Amino acid sequence: MPATLIAEHVASVALPDPAVQVEDLSNGERAVALYASDMPARYRVSRGDLALLTFWIVQGAARLGLDELYRSAAYASGYRRLRAAGWATPEQDAAHACRFSSASRLERAERLAAVVTYRVAMTPEARERGRRTLVERACDCAGTGWAAFDMGDGTDALQACPGHNPNGHAVLGAGVTA
Repeated sequence: MPATLIAEHVASVALPDPAVQVEDLSNGERAVALYASDMPARYRVSRGDLALLTFWIVQGAARLGLDELYRSAAYASGYRRLRAAGWATPEQDAAHACRFSSASRLERAERLAAVVTYRVAMTPEARERGRRTLVERACDCAGTGWAAFDMGDGTDALQACPGHNPNGHAVLGAGVTA
């Protein structure tokens, strides 16, 4: 992982890439880009700051590169789903903390990304990418998308993994889902 997500920045290392458009980024990607940008840790949005926020998003996206930005946003999404469902393991907690060392900065970046998303639409491709989840480290489902749990009466049932199978699609065989 680039050090950009671990250390806070005091100066811009490069001018933002004009080829990166905020409209082409999902809300999660916008949040990760803000996290990696020169945005001050305690920044508070004010009326008329949309241009500054979009500048930081483009700056963070250029700093990380689009592939890493997409991957980090998908990991953040997968972890958020696992944590919300009570499925996050200590190893996943550690991986997330390593990727995003400042929880308060990430929370602020997510809130500010939502402000931008309210004002700046995203392309259908970005919206689709925003639904993507990835899981770092071992998962209770072992990557299958399903894990057994005790029903309380001695029988086991399968539960969809919120990180690997967030939509709960049943596998019917030969890769077909219902």
